[in-house]
Amino acid sequence: MSDPDQLGDARAAVDRGEWRLALDLLAASGLAASSGAGFELRAQAAYGNGDYEGAVSAWEDLYGLRVGDDDRVEAARAAAMLAMFLLIDTGLMAPVRGWLRRAEALLVGMPETPPHALIAMVRTYERFISGDMHAVSEQAARAIDLGVRFGVTPAMVLGRVALARLTLLDGRFEEGLGQLDEIAALLMSGEVDPLTTGMMYCELICAAQGLALHDRAVEWTDMMERWRHGAAFGGINGRCRVHRAELLRVSGPCDRAEEEALLACEELRPWMRREFGWPLVELGNIRLRKGDLAGAEEAYVAAHARAWSAQPGLALLRLAQGDVPAASALIADAITHPDDLPWKQRPPFGDLRLAPLLEAQAEIAAAAGDAVTARRSADALDRIADRYPSPSLRAGALLAEARARLLAHDLVGAKSSAIAAMVSWVDLGAPFDAAVARTVLAEVRRRDGNVDGSKLEWQAARSAFESFGARGWVDRCDAILEGGDLRVALPAPIAFSEGVFRREGDTRVVRLGGHATVIHDLKGLRYIERLLAEPGREFHVLDLVAVENGSLPTISRSSDGRGDDGRGDDGRLAAGGLPVLDERAREAYRRRLSEVDEDIEEATAMNDIARRELAERDREYLIAELRGAVGLGGSHRSTGGSGERARTAVTRSLRYALARLAEHHPVAASHLEQRVQTGTYCSYAPDSLAPIDWRS
Repeated sequence: MSDPDQLGDARAAVDRGEWRLALDLLAASGLAASSGAGFELRAQAAYGNGDYEGAVSAWEDLYGLRVGDDDRVEAARAAAMLAMFLLIDTGLMAPVRGWLRRAEALLVGMPETPPHALIAMVRTYERFISGDMHAVSEQAARAIDLGVRFGVTPAMVLGRVALARLTLLDGRFEEGLGQLDEIAALLMSGEVDPLTTGMMYCELICAAQGLALHDRAVEWTDMMERWRHGAAFGGINGRCRVHRAELLRVSGPCDRAEEEALLACEELRPWMRREFGWPLVELGNIRLRKGDLAGAEEAYVAAHARAWSAQPGLALLRLAQGDVPAASALIADAITHPDDLPWKQRPPFGDLRLAPLLEAQAEIAAAAGDAVTARRSADALDRIADRYPSPSLRAGALLAEARARLLAHDLVGAKSSAIAAMVSWVDLGAPFDAAVARTVLAEVRRRDGNVDGSKLEWQAARSAFESFGARGWVDRCDAILEGGDLRVALPAPIAFSEGVFRREGDTRVVRLGGHATVIHDLKGLRYIERLLAEPGREFHVLDLVAVENGSLPTISRSSDGRGDDGRGDDGRLAAGGLPVLDERAREAYRRRLSEVDEDIEEATAMNDIARRELAERDREYLIAELRGAVGLGGSHRSTGGSGERARTAVTRSLRYALARLAEHHPVAASHLEQRVQTGTYCSYAPDSLAPIDWRS
């Protein structure tokens, strides 16, 4: 078979979505590393096969080839495509800007060409993510014009989506939604290529989610769900799962939402870089509603490690843990200094970005009895709901108003707002939110002397929480109903000075807060005993397993993330899975760092402080990723081997042990659930204000 035949076969395999076959055919022909067509096919096949860095490196190779051939138009096209793929999956704007500059420089003095359309397309969303709305309008119009003239459909579609989102952000709801509906119909027609279709479906849903248009988000997610089977590739399946999880977090059941979020995390792991914080935060939000506070903390901490904001979820988690002052401080800081991390999934600026934070602040202020803050939050939400006529935004504003009026002892106004919020959430198919509104209404009725009415609201809320799968809220309702005190109750932090966590044969004695119990000893309890012995010290899961087995002295993580030793009893590093970043990926990250440095230099020369700050954050993230790829003893960190298995086993054992302890000593179990951190490294974080002296 001749080389052209093999190249044709590879192209046909790509068209059929047989990515692995296409890569094998290209490798056999040798054209994947010697011809422009081969490089481009390799880029497409690698992306479809889940090899993101392989796809990016293929586009880089094509760029180098075209520059060497002095083919400025095709070199610019390769640079624009590189910028597009970096934009889609990394969330790093400095490298995107760097490749756009290269593409633009190649085309200086030339007539308009198809690459000009690609550049305008990518520049549109680079500016959108960076919050430069005036430039978005100009670039989107240019992308549409050039896309139509040169038949570059992705540029035309993306430009139209960007203009529609601008229309919505400007408060022109009906016009903007009509524009998005037209685009949805175009995507359903099959006239747009699969990658662009998947990404634009995602954009439609993001636009609806950002405006809290739950019904429209459901409609467009259903459309994307029907389309993606057999058509989606790359990270699109995972993105669709995140959207599905977001909707299930509203409609329930919670277990299905968590399942979708976990699957999304698994599917998106090879694709996303910093934006991997998105599915992690959604997983945390779901677990928080579910009542799995330890699981929510784990997800939020993992998102934070990727330089991703976990607010308002983390503040609400502290509230659920009973630490109202910490919750108040966290949410106040998040509102005062809103995260400006570039992200195409949510509004990049303005009031809409603050709405979820303000709703959380109203809830936290109510728990703290802070009437001034509650009123300020309610007023801000009311203004946002007036500007953006979204039923969900209005329901959130009404609930905040009910909380503020309750604190001001305006029972009539609080009752009216709480009922309106509850009815709105019911109409929107949001049973959890409706049940939360019922708990506020229950407190209004109690203060008004209507104890029976208050009890009915708590019972109705409990039933809704149970159907939804919010077990933590069910327990809270039960405690209130069984105790006969129908006030809104939040768990308060309990201060103890001493505790006992002692193993006696095959049993364990646990004493805290004047209550003691004896339970059967478990592996997870032995892990906890080790953590309690050195509060604040982080132990690698392999060390916990080895110590529990009596086969290895303990090592912990030092301040730079490495172990004191890092070697097993045979002197070898304890690892065995696949590298988190292989050598090719590490080299790609180093190239990204070079591109970021160029962006920092240009921003400095232009005195563009905001752009420089964003680029410096990109640089910090990339350095952290490279550092995180180094394991104990300086080796390349691995995943999927013994360390990953140990992490899963240790986490499972800890959770099982705490569940059993909760049956006998709920106070001790609650304290440990809040203070024991799990993951690759585990630790016991004592309360800095009231540490407990644990005796074994």
